[in-house]
Amino acid sequence: MSSVVIKPGARLRSSVSEVEVVIVRAGSGAESAALTCGGQPLLDIDSAPGSGGSGEEVLLGKRYVDEDSGIELLCTKGGAGPLALAGRDLTVKGAKTLPSSD
Repeated sequence: MSSVVIKPGARLRSSVSEVEVVIVRAGSGAESAALTCGGQPLLDIDSAPGSGGSGEEVLLGKRYVDEDSGIELLCTKGGAGPLALAGRDLTVKGAKTLPSSD
């Protein structure tokens, strides 16, 4: 069970790397799932920052989503990951194509 409040606007940080995220959309069922980075639970932003870490890079400014629950996170500080929810790795949200102005 997650030890942090999963709600839009909540700021979280990794306990094993420099990663910091903001929850953009909480999604359904995400409140009771474990949100992790590098295999360890994300912590409240006021917790001591992690350092080091190794794994898939979490990219600054990218949005990460879980299609099953609908949760969406915005990375505000990059570092080692990956981000995951209930053991499922979050994926980078693709940019939407804009309509042609021709």
